[in-house]
Amino acid sequence: MSFEKAQQLLELATFVASRRMGVTLNDVGERLGISKRTAQRILHTLEVQFPDTESSFDENGNKRWRLQTGALRDLLTLTPDELAALDLSIETLERNSLGMEADQLRCLREKILALVPHNKIARLETDHEALLEAQGLAARPGPTARLTPEISSKISMALKGSERLKIVYHSRRNSEATVRVVEPYGVLIGMRRYLVAKSLSDPDGPLRYFVADKIQSAELTGEFFERDQNFDIDQHAQKAFGAFQNEQEFDEVVWKFKPSAAAHARDFLFHPAQILEDQPDGSLVVRFNASGHLEMCWHLYMWGDQVEVLAPLALRKMIEHHQRTDFHALP
Repeated sequence: MSFEKAQQLLELATFVASRRMGVTLNDVGERLGISKRTAQRILHTLEVQFPDTESSFDENGNKRWRLQTGALRDLLTLTPDELAALDLSIETLERNSLGMEADQLRCLREKILALVPHNKIARLETDHEALLEAQGLAARPGPTARLTPEISSKISMALKGSERLKIVYHSRRNSEATVRVVEPYGVLIGMRRYLVAKSLSDPDGPLRYFVADKIQSAELTGEFFERDQNFDIDQHAQKAFGAFQNEQEFDEVVWKFKPSAAAHARDFLFHPAQILEDQPDGSLVVRFNASGHLEMCWHLYMWGDQVEVLAPLALRKMIEHHQRTDFHALP
């Protein structure tokens, strides 16, 4: 067996062992990027090389393979790159004021390191520190809105248990903070974080968006509610360019980047459902459907005069007279 195939087999074994319900042929094909026939061959090799591999058919008639994790314990290793990725994730969570989640991931990191043989720790830590220094993990400047760990924790607990939350909220429209009881549905994270929730004062109304860092305090009420089973936070998030949504603004958005900026813009994912259209003159047209004109303006400003808003008209008027020509670099 070649070194590359051995690596692929070990990756497959790790993948299978990590799935409590096992994996199907389609799962393996998607994970390894291989055809169904190749997936069948490598699963057969897995059964030969790892006798603990079990297979059975589920209620839908799909064959599933399972593997006990004990068969892999002495073969798996933690690499400096994987450890650095964990540290980067922890630091990113902290910078986004997700302190509780960062602490949980930090505990997971400690548990993983506790399972690494002591004779491998020294080399791992040396390479890991060098990698962090090269990545510049310790210094990542940039503005971010703050959210206290206590409030973040209460929001997280309310979301997990479908529990109503009493918040003291200071909106931009009011001079003083007010007390509100809300039914939380999710959190959207962009340049700012928004709590997506229904207000108990208007239970049949639309979902509201509360700026998370404007929540002065949060308290669990002990009252539970039934979530709308048709609500999907991922589908909901795609209606916005950033985090904030406005149903009245939702429409087709069309931007045209000049030839000098087209290649750079092509590397950006402006929206998960964007459509890119190369033009005969070398320019690039980007289309997607979303709301959030103000967040679009914040982003478009960084492109200076290298982008033209073709639609919607309201957005085109908002950026008028705000497209500088003297930016020496693109985002």
